[in-house]
Amino acid sequence: MTPEDVEKMETTMFLCDFAEALNGKLYIMGGGWTICAPGPRNLALAIKVLVPWDKTNEKHKLKLILQDKDGHTIDIGSPPRPVISDGEFEVGRPPNTPKGAPLDFAIAINFMALPLEPDTQYRWQLEIDDKTTVGVSFRTIGNMPPPPGS
Repeated sequence: MTPEDVEKMETTMFLCDFAEALNGKLYIMGGGWTICAPGPRNLALAIKVLVPWDKTNEKHKLKLILQDKDGHTIDIGSPPRPVISDGEFEVGRPPNTPKGAPLDFAIAINFMALPLEPDTQYRWQLEIDDKTTVGVSFRTIGNMPPPPGS
């Protein structure tokens, strides 16, 4: 697969509070934000890939990487590990699909209690077949004030 082939895979990605992919459709809750509170956060990425007809019926690698504002991979936990979600996908070509018609692939990736630092810029970078496709950036606000009465 050449870089031009991956570029033909039109990709859309949304940050959201929660997402599911069922029967080729994305169900998104609280989607489209770019600013959030720091601390342990539940968040999701809703991803739609338009796979060209001639790239169906073959496996593709998908990798999602959390990066800092400079493009370095973010490590969390003890011992520190990079925040990466990867796997493979294959889109089958149903009978009677017109030659040249692209086909959809939808996936939702949810993260639970992701520890995000205050006042920090982050970026989710998506790669397909080891080639960068699309990314979405977001920022955490500064430390949250304590709740009233504490």
